[in-house]
Parts: sequence; C-alpha cells; structure tokens
Amino acid sequence: MILTVFRSRLRPGVDGAYQLVAREMSDLVRASAGFVDEVHFESPSGERVTIVRFTDRPSHDAWAAHPRHREAQRRGREEFYASYDITVADVTYERHFGPPL
Repeated sequence: MILTVFRSRLRPGVDGAYQLVAREMSDLVRASAGFVDEVHFESPSGERVTIVRFTDRPSHDAWAAHPRHREAQRRGREEFYASYDITVADVTYERHFGPPL
C-alpha cells in the first residue's frame, strides 16, 4: 500500500476555482487503477489535508504522472496554493478495528 499525505494552505480568494479543480481531481483519482480511498480534512486554521491510498507504487506513480493531474499541479503552484507539502510512504503496517471507515 502507498500512502500520500498532501497538506496545503490556499491563497485568499481562490476557493471557488480551487473547488472545481479539486472535484475534478477527486473524480479522476477515484477512477484510477489501484485507487483504494481518499479523505479530506480542513483545520480551523485553514490547513487542508488530503490522504490518498493506492494498492501499489505503479498505480500511485501513474496517478502522479496523469496529464490532467499534472495540469492541476501546475495550476496549484501558480494559482491556488500559498504553501503545500507532500509525503509519500510505503505502508509497512496496518491494523483495523470495527466496521470499515
């Protein structure tokens, strides 16, 4: 399993345009081979966190290189994000309790 944690802060005034791109990317990633799940959180301070899981590295890498995703990344740097960081990790351990989340 490959886990990506994307943390970001938006520039002021970009929410509407950003939401359109974010929805498109969410739909696109959910249709990608190897996609497991995706969740989003936003803190009261404005930090946004997206966690995406893929079954394997090739699936993750295909998503990272997808042309529409690459264009959204470019727009993110140029238009939307004041700052961001990305962490990609190989999951070495998982444990589950209760019904699936």
